[in-house]
Formats: sequence, C-alpha cells, structure tokens
Amino acid sequence: MANLLRIDLSLTLLFFWVLSVSASVTYDQKALVINGQRRILFSGAIHYPRSTPDMWPGLIQKAKEGGMDAVETYVFWNGHEPLPGKYYFEDRFDLVKFLRLVHEAGLYVILRIGPFVCAEWNFGGFPVWLKYVQGMSFRTDNEPFKAAMQNFTEYIVNMMKTEQLFEPQGGPVILAQIENEYGPVEWELGEPGKAYTQWAAKMAVGLNIGVPWVMCKQDDPPDPIINTCNGYYCEGFKPNQEYKPKIWTEHWTGWLTEYGTGIPRRPAEDMAYAVARFIQNGGSLVNYYMFHGGTNFGRTSGLFVTTSYDYDAFVDEFGLLNQPKWGHMKDLHQAIKQCESALMSVDPEVTWFGKNLEVRVFKANSSCAAFLGNYDPQTWGKVTFGNGQYDLPPWSVSILPDCKTVAFNTAKVSAPSTEMTFTPIIKSFAWQSYNEIPGSPGAGEVFSKNELVEQVATTWDSTDYLWYMTDITIGGNDLKNGQSANLTVMSAGHALHVFVNGQYSGTAYGSLGNAKFTFSQEVKLNVGSNKVALLSVSVGLANVGVFHSVHFETWNVGVLGPVTLSGLSEGTRDLSKQEWYYKIGLKGEYSTIYAERGSNSVKWAEGPELANKRPLTWYKTTFDEPAGNDPLALDMLSMGKGQIWINGQSIGRHWPAYIAKGSCVDKCNYAGTYTDTKCRLYCGSPSQRWFHVPRGWLKPTGNLLVVFEEMGGDVGYIALAKETR
Repeated sequence: MANLLRIDLSLTLLFFWVLSVSASVTYDQKALVINGQRRILFSGAIHYPRSTPDMWPGLIQKAKEGGMDAVETYVFWNGHEPLPGKYYFEDRFDLVKFLRLVHEAGLYVILRIGPFVCAEWNFGGFPVWLKYVQGMSFRTDNEPFKAAMQNFTEYIVNMMKTEQLFEPQGGPVILAQIENEYGPVEWELGEPGKAYTQWAAKMAVGLNIGVPWVMCKQDDPPDPIINTCNGYYCEGFKPNQEYKPKIWTEHWTGWLTEYGTGIPRRPAEDMAYAVARFIQNGGSLVNYYMFHGGTNFGRTSGLFVTTSYDYDAFVDEFGLLNQPKWGHMKDLHQAIKQCESALMSVDPEVTWFGKNLEVRVFKANSSCAAFLGNYDPQTWGKVTFGNGQYDLPPWSVSILPDCKTVAFNTAKVSAPSTEMTFTPIIKSFAWQSYNEIPGSPGAGEVFSKNELVEQVATTWDSTDYLWYMTDITIGGNDLKNGQSANLTVMSAGHALHVFVNGQYSGTAYGSLGNAKFTFSQEVKLNVGSNKVALLSVSVGLANVGVFHSVHFETWNVGVLGPVTLSGLSEGTRDLSKQEWYYKIGLKGEYSTIYAERGSNSVKWAEGPELANKRPLTWYKTTFDEPAGNDPLALDMLSMGKGQIWINGQSIGRHWPAYIAKGSCVDKCNYAGTYTDTKCRLYCGSPSQRWFHVPRGWLKPTGNLLVVFEEMGGDVGYIALAKETR
C-alpha cells in the first residue's frame, strides 16, 4: 500500500511538472495570455545592482504586498562583462539569484535584456571596452556592434534557459525586451537605424525563448514583437497592430535627480489617475519605473546623475515604504483586479457628460465594471449613472467593480502619509587624514605627449581622475600684473580642480545639460619654473538622449583645450601643444587606502595634525554597527565633492557643494498634466545630502569608513543617521 501511495504521489508530481514545463505565454489584442488566460498585470522595476542581496527579499515582498504581479529589471552589460569574455554574476550582480527570489515569492519577471539600458546608468550599460573595438559604432547597422550585442544577448538567454527561468520551463520570465527606447534614435539615423531594428528583432525572435519580446518607444517593430509605451501617461497609446496588446513598460513614478537641480516628486493621485485611464482605454500591463529605485553604488551613475536613484518610487532608496504612494496604488490595484473579468472580456460602452466627464462601462455575461472620469484639472463634476449620482473630484477616475459602488477614486487618498526622517546616531567621528599631493608620486604611470589627451581613451573609465601636468617658465619681465596671470582651461567635462605650484587655485564644472565648461581665473606664478597640475574628473558617462545615444561613444571627456595663459608681456601663451605629463588616478586609489589592507600602507595624521577643510584629502575612521534594523545614511552636508567607501565597498560619489537651482515648490497640486519639473523640492540645498550605508556591508564592530574629498569640506560635521518614516 505504501509503495502504491508513493507511485501515486510520484505520478501526481510528474503531472504537475508536465503542466508547468508545458505552460505558455502568448498574446492577443487584449492582453498577455498566460496558460490560456488573459491577465491584467502590474509590475514594479527593481534593479538588482541598485540594492544589496540582503535587501532583495524584503523589496520583492513589498512589491507583492503592494499588488504587483511581476518584477521588472534591466540586465546590466557593463556589470556582467567588465572585460571582453570575462563574466561576473556575483554579489549585487547575481542575476539568477535575484530572479529565483522573485519566483519564490510567486511573482513573474519582465526581463529587459537591452543590452542598451539607458537607466541613468554609466555609459547606458555598455562596457567601456566596447568603445575601443575596431570599427565600432554603437546601436546602428554596424557589424562589430551587432556581433558583440548578439554575443551578450545569447549569453544571457542561454543562462536563463539553463537555469529554467523562462515561464514555459516553469520559471518566472513572461516577457523579454530587446533594445530600449530606440525609436528616436532610428529616426535620427534613418536607413541604418531601420536596418538595425530589423536585425535586432530577427536576432531576438530567433533565440526561441518561448515568451514574447517587446520593444519600447518603437513605433513599428516587425512582428511578432510588441511595441510598448514609456512615459507619465499612456492612455492614448496604440500598438502598431490591432492584434497586439497595449503595454506600458515604463510608468514613471518620478524622475531622476541630477546634480544642480531639485528633487522631483510625483503625486500618488496623478499616478493612479494615469493608470486608471490607461486600463479603461484597453491597457493590460503596467510596469512602474521605479518600484524601488535604490542607489547608484560605486561609479555606476550616468552623466551628472546623483548617487541616489530614489525616483520617488513606491519604496524609497533605503527600503522603506513611500507613503501614501505605496498604499494608494495598492488600493488602486485591488480595485482594478476586481474588474479584471469584465475588462478582459468586452470593449466598453462610452458615454460623455460634457467635455470632460466620461463614463466607460464594461458589461460581460456575469460581470459589470464602470470607470467614471472627470478630466478637468480644476472643477468638480457630477454624473448620473445607473440609479445613482456620483461626485467626481477634478482630475480623477472613480472605479465601480460592480457598476454600483465606488471602490476607489484616484484623487481620494486613504493611505497614511509619511515623511523621510533622519535621526543622528553617531554625531561625529574620530577622523584621521592623508594628503593626496597634486600629481602625487605613486599614482598612475606617468607618460607625456605634446598634446592634450581625451580622458576616457586614457583611463578606460577605470577611475574618475586623470592628471594633466605641465611646466610654465616665467621670465623676470613676463608678468604684467605683479605675480599673477590669467589661466584659461577649456574642458569637455565634467569637473576640474586646478593646482599651481602645489596650491589649490580653484574649481570649475559643467552640468547634465552642458558638460563642457571653462575655467578662467587669475593664478599666482613665480619667476622661473612653475608646475601646473589639472585634475580632470569624470562624473559618469553619457547614457541617454538622441544626441547621446547616436554614436555616444564619440563623446569626449577631459581637458581638450585650448589651455592658455594671458596677461603676459608677450600677450597670450597657448599651452596646449607643449609637453604635458599624465597620471591616471590617485595615489590613494592605487594604494587602495579605502580598504582595510591598503589603509595601513600610508601614514595618517590625526588630532591637531588633521588636515581638515583641505582639498585632495583622504579621511578615515571606524565605527560599530548601530543596534536595530533601521536603514542607515551618512549626512555629508558639510562636504564638497568626492567619494565614500564602507569596508572597501564604494557607496558612490558625494557632491553636496552642487546646490540645486531652478523652480521648486513647497506643496504640489496633483491635478493637471505632470512633468518632471512640476513638483521639485529643496532648491537652494544640495541635490543630495544623504548617502545610503547598506546594513549588509557592515560588521558588528570596527567598520572602516573612508572619504576622499576633492574640494575641501569640513569632515567634522559628517554624521551617521537612521532613516525612519
């Protein structure tokens, strides 16, 4: 009998296994069809490298509890193939582990392979070595690029197949994306762009992954690929074929924060309004970009993008619920799910009550759902529907899953509201300092050229820093203005610190809108030989935009000149073609003094010898992990610009000296069309003050904190705080 029970159980398990591996994902004009059933799906973007593995289960659970059916992520090529043929899938880049955790939580996955991702990520996700492949031209009908792109895409697809991660294999992946927002680039390129689109689509479909492919912001992809919408509103979007579903791959929850601007916020009411209108207009899949934005650890942020990638997401950078957004959208998802049967069965009956009042009714055999909309941004509306009258706030949609009772109105928020609060735990540290000498011996190998070199071609983006050094000889009668002359440096970006005879002479930098800039000011010179050292600093590489994405591998960084000295008896002296010496990186980087072993390789000063408020200074201290589970952050308000490490792991770039300018508001009105400049906060303050310290990087005692300061901040005010809401 026991043997028969075991046989029966084995057959039952085999039956369910056969069902799981024979599952299918297709689509029709209404929706994705998963195992024969049309589905309304909500998905949230969580980028695995922008959090730590110990955070992943909690983030995924918050997505599930918030009404998500799926988690979406890009695949980050430069993180996974840092050198040609050398692959990395560990720690924050353990893609398979992340996807398995999503699957274990009972959620689907939308996998956006790209491999161009944009994502405000360094170089748009491309590895820098790709730029230097012979004959390379990015994202066009170019054989070297297509070969490299296909090789990486196939590598990822084969990994997914081997790990049984596509839905027909019993895995979580129900949708994949090739390329990313290529439509504007194709338009700019013309025929080579069109040929590339056709090639990319054919290549992807030929990989036979068993689930549909999408191309976002691509007006006319070849069948069977689905074109999808990205933006703040997508209710008016239509696929290029009537038999394809209406999919929103990026519903922007906010916007990126760039250095020099306020922090964007998007009201939950407007987000819910946009989703309700999309669904009532035939939409069936919404992916929120971002559900959790996270942190641009290390040097992963794109051009002039802050270390924080909070994105005003459902879950904040530190992993806590952003209320009322999370709760309000959860209530919306529940209301829409109650309407799923009717929405997936029939098209609506539409009635207008004036210019801005609309009723959409979905009547199926056994179900009825209604959406009552008031599209006026200022005035309340009233509609008579069925046996009742309904008052509609401005810029709102009411959802009636039974065509009688309002289950949800997009403008009426019942979820609690919380504010991000930081409470200092360690108010000051016992610091030690180490001075980085301009053009320091022991930094990168020295080489010279009688010209100015492009920075990325020199560093291959292995560091933010490249030294440009030269000598200036001044005769006794050369200076017209006492002991000074005007030094002018034209730079292609992104920041520059100038030292003359070892003394700091000033800083200049660009912006996201204009990375190029000019340093021009009086500098003190001696009669005889003078040493000029220019520290050129990159702040992420270009990652987005028609002009960036079209051959953005040709964009330059660094001091490309001219470099001139004016105010001399001879007039203006051009220094651009004289002999320049170069060093890649900093001595502290080469000595890895940000890690425990390397920190002991140099002599640190402390007490009265501490070099506070001094440019080009390294600082280190140790601290014990605070008790509890609250997320932790460093308050860097008193600092200028540089980088931060915890136990050898890079938190990212800090730049509190870059003050936010432009138009900001104290309170944002949800009603009316949203743009990324509508609801910015904190103008007049640093674009980023708080820097995430992941608990997963800490040990109970003796944690090493290292800060490199480029401009001369006051280290005495750095504090460690806990974040609560």
